[in-house]
Amino acid sequence: MAAVKRRSFLKSISAVTAASAFGLSYSDVILARRADFRLKFANNLPVSHPMNIRAKDMVAAIKKETDGAVDIRVYPSSQLGNDTDTLSQIRAGAVDFFTLSPIIMGTLISKTQISGIGFAFKDYDQVWKAMDGELGAAVREEIEKSSNLTAFDKIWDNGFRIITTSSNPVKTPDDLTSVKLRVPPSPLWTSMFKSLGASPTTINFAETYSALQTHIADGQENPITLIETAKLYEVQKYASLTNHMWDGFWFLANRDKLEKIPKDIQDVIRKHVMDASLKERDDLAKLSMTVKQTLEGKGMAFNDVDTDVFRGKLKDAGFYEEWKKSFGDPLWSKLEQFTGALS
Repeated sequence: MAAVKRRSFLKSISAVTAASAFGLSYSDVILARRADFRLKFANNLPVSHPMNIRAKDMVAAIKKETDGAVDIRVYPSSQLGNDTDTLSQIRAGAVDFFTLSPIIMGTLISKTQISGIGFAFKDYDQVWKAMDGELGAAVREEIEKSSNLTAFDKIWDNGFRIITTSSNPVKTPDDLTSVKLRVPPSPLWTSMFKSLGASPTTINFAETYSALQTHIADGQENPITLIETAKLYEVQKYASLTNHMWDGFWFLANRDKLEKIPKDIQDVIRKHVMDASLKERDDLAKLSMTVKQTLEGKGMAFNDVDTDVFRGKLKDAGFYEEWKKSFGDPLWSKLEQFTGALS
């Protein structure tokens, strides 16, 4: 951090000179000084979600270690637009950082979706070995070569996704027949739920609560923690523990804008983003252990499912073979290295 300290020293000299010239105190000049890099970080999660709690600590740590040179403002709850809009903004440089599900990112770069293959990962041990290992590295390479975006090394956690409905629980694939299920804008989600017999309806997360409230959709699927933080229990009755898909958030940066930041400051940003992502993973795991009881207390009814039956339905429908062809054998092999054979 020697270079950052040198810049801090030079700023101090400039501040003293300015104070002397205009009759201001040194503290007045320091308080008025603006950050060298004022950056925007957008995400689609409520401010109470572990991501935004850790993001608050993260930006404070970055600002402190760079002596105020980097000031990152966090925009939660899709304040700058829905996922599709914000993805366009970060590509154009209007937003500097954005956390996005790899499955939604598949609308831009198809191969990023591979971590969301239905009923692939059985537990977190498989997830982190894959995403912190060869599969994650391969996906980041796809992002780098296919866009003006950089994905930081450690993916943030969003959890295993479950299905909620308003009228009937989902215990078998047959219970999904013709159900209008809200899904994010992604071909993979649509393909999977069509294969299971549902009628998937693409709705951005920011509009999900109102869509369920007005019965535009009968149900939805999300991680259990998000059902609580987004208060979806107010408009849904049943929660079926399908754990049908693991989902996370790549921490994305506009590459051109990131590369304009001095390397030593980039290193500080990366260090604290990685630290925050690992802490967020732990936070989410702890929250997941208690939130089921919280939701039951708010009136939600939970049921377990036999995931092998759902996986068998997808296999019989040709879902795995279809996506194996889409991703290609090399990438699919990296997935099955951690999950075991799917197709």
